[in-house]
Amino acid sequence: MQTFRCQCGARVFFDNTRCLTCSRDLGFLPDVLLLTDLEKQGTDTFRTSYGLYRQCLNYAEEGVCNWMVPNDSTDTLCQACAVNHVVPDFSSPATRDLWGEVEKAKRRLIYTLGRLKLAVISKASDPVRGVAFDIKAEEGSTHVLTGHEDGVITLNLSEADPVERERVRLAMRERYRTLLGHFRHEIGHYFWDRWVRDSPQQLADFRRLFGDETTPYAEALKRHYAKDPSNTYGDTFISSYAASHPWEDFAETFAHYLHMEDTLETAHAFGLTNTAGANPSNLRDFQLLMREWAELTIALNALNRSMGLLDAYPFTISPTVERKLCFVDMLVTAHAER
Repeated sequence: MQTFRCQCGARVFFDNTRCLTCSRDLGFLPDVLLLTDLEKQGTDTFRTSYGLYRQCLNYAEEGVCNWMVPNDSTDTLCQACAVNHVVPDFSSPATRDLWGEVEKAKRRLIYTLGRLKLAVISKASDPVRGVAFDIKAEEGSTHVLTGHEDGVITLNLSEADPVERERVRLAMRERYRTLLGHFRHEIGHYFWDRWVRDSPQQLADFRRLFGDETTPYAEALKRHYAKDPSNTYGDTFISSYAASHPWEDFAETFAHYLHMEDTLETAHAFGLTNTAGANPSNLRDFQLLMREWAELTIALNALNRSMGLLDAYPFTISPTVERKLCFVDMLVTAHAER
């Protein structure tokens, strides 16, 4: 994630709604991928250096967003909020806070996809190829499963509770579990359906790297959960869950690619790397990206250890995993809007 500057010169960040130095209101403009200061013009219009905008309804009324809508648009919701299909009943402050954390993670996902020039189409606009998000809270004995099906990404609201999320992570012996990681994983399933499933060439390339996805999925997951997930998964997979089925391997690899893209952009913004990610156009560039990523993650882990914390990056990228990441990179490059 890049960092931004207020008109007063102070550094401001992606989720800010106000500059802490000069108290100017701030808003993110998804069409230009910039956070900027706002100058009130009339009742609900704001002037920016890029034209006139209105606050997203979830910014103006609910306080869980900081994105803007072009003033000439008929939409009331921003690009990130428009893909919501189901949201929880946020009448209680606790639920509203959890929903706010979910929306923060989803906006970061949408930002990264936008930077990679990948179109995010609402299912309301395109029922066949669009994407929708169902953010659901558990009620009574009804259990909400986080997952993806036919363009609909479902997230259990409890994942926004850091205590509950850590409890689940420990119970499942996972190395990593975050809201953003969930969104990046599930959007990987969505793009697999759009890019790979119906393309004979891409499907053949996918199977050579990830395996045969026609392997019965439910049985594969049952076998995965029946074994100790902390067992080694060798040099073939980025995570234990990736070893469960080729679909999950692709989704985990896609999520990891987005982790790399966002983190490299952040590191570049602070002068820590020469590479800012952004889908390299050839293999040589991708290999450079991987070298910089390796150096950066070594430094991240060393910094955390200096603070007595767990490693920030508890993964190892083997040559096999690197080839899978390169496949994802080629797909992203091929489908980026020009």
